Amino acid sequence: MGRGKFKSKPTGHRQFSTPEDLLAGTSTRPRTFSKKEAEYDEVEEEIVESSEEESGDESEGQDEKKKGIQGIIEIENPNLVKPKTLKARDIDIGKTTELSRREREEIEKQRARERYMRLQEQGKTEEARKDLERLALIREQRAEAAKKREEERAENRRRWQPANDLFEAKQVMLLIVPELLWSLHFKVLV
Repeated sequence: MGRGKFKSKPTGHRQFSTPEDLLAGTSTRPRTFSKKEAEYDEVEEEIVESSEEESGDESEGQDEKKKGIQGIIEIENPNLVKPKTLKARDIDIGKTTELSRREREEIEKQRARERYMRLQEQGKTEEARKDLERLALIREQRAEAAKKREEERAENRRRWQPANDLFEAKQVMLLIVPELLWSLHFKVLV
């Protein structure tokens, strides 16, 4: 919400005509708009026709002389795009268009990138060699760590084997002794 007395944006209700409204003639759009447009088109056609007649008269006469230096020196602007109208039969389908400098550079850059990636996959680049050396070193370290862990587990099993046997014996005793005591208790009572 803005501050102040006045609204910051126009909030009027906008109303658009649908194609059905236009065809039915119930549009809120003023009817004079289409009349003005038709008048404008007629005036424009008259101007084009009169200019064609005038240009035809001039082409029959002498060519207009250029004044000053323009008459002496012919200047051709390389940046000026000359409109070329070609007929369908005059178009050379086999003609190849020359690429612009930027397009050529972009294509060369893509090819170089693809070539580099191909060499990278084959391991022929310096960066790929370094990566492979690093990978071999990491694999070697992981193999050593796995071997060390396995040795530690084996030693722990050896060290704790007597304790494990004792623990298992104790567990068995805890299961058997209550049953023996219970059975002895009933024998005494009976």
